[in-house]
Amino acid sequence: MVEPTHRSISIARQCELLGLARSSFYYEPQPESEQNLKLMEMLDKQFTATPFYGVRRMTAWLATQGEAVNPKRVRRLMREMGLEAIYPKPNLSKAKDNVRKYPYLLKEEEITVPNQVWSTDITYISLPQGHIYLVAVIDWYSRYVLSWELSNTMDVTFCLSALDRALTQNTPKIFNSDQGSQFTSLAFTSRLEQKGIAISQDGRGRALDNIFVERLWRSVKYEEVYPKAYTSVKEAMQELDKYFHFYNNVRLHQSLDYQTPATVHFKQPNTEVNM
Repeated sequence: MVEPTHRSISIARQCELLGLARSSFYYEPQPESEQNLKLMEMLDKQFTATPFYGVRRMTAWLATQGEAVNPKRVRRLMREMGLEAIYPKPNLSKAKDNVRKYPYLLKEEEITVPNQVWSTDITYISLPQGHIYLVAVIDWYSRYVLSWELSNTMDVTFCLSALDRALTQNTPKIFNSDQGSQFTSLAFTSRLEQKGIAISQDGRGRALDNIFVERLWRSVKYEEVYPKAYTSVKEAMQELDKYFHFYNNVRLHQSLDYQTPATVHFKQPNTEVNM
């Protein structure tokens, strides 16, 4: 978090260390219109069901729902929500020259133990008067959610908070993420490098590179977010806290031979009652 009154580090330097544009510190986001919030809620639900839908397909789908919206508007809203269609495609976008590029390290990696590979990602949650973002850190082997945070902006601060909370528990061999600006920022990558953690970053729009986080988001959305339809940030915080406890300690996972993530992660028998 930028501290305007810091005696020794200027705002410009703090923004640089956090991977933020200085203008973003002074920027006050304008609330979206009621119509845009409705469209964003529709886009979120459809994207969760069909994550391979890009701007053109989303525009066409909205038309079938009686919403005639031009592609430019759909593109802006999807960008605001952090949505990018996942499907195999060539990488046509170039990273900024001042951003270090990291290879994808998991193609040949056999995941055999907890804390071998952690991964992170951000998803969007719609609220009646706006929206918030959810970030989580998950262990690839056990599917255990090590930490999570909410924010009303997509800056790096809440991602760092989630990372720091996860690192108080253990240290992975490899940390995987997409190429979002939060995860390519110096503040984020330096935190990992200081711990001796290998950094892996998947290609833009590649469906299988971060598959376990994508599956987590589907579970969170369909089992918790959509049925509850939170009305406030406070409610979202409280209900997600309950859900992630349930997800880690109670919910049986087919991929884990019907064990809970906590049982696999800590190799302890599950004693909680399933719901």
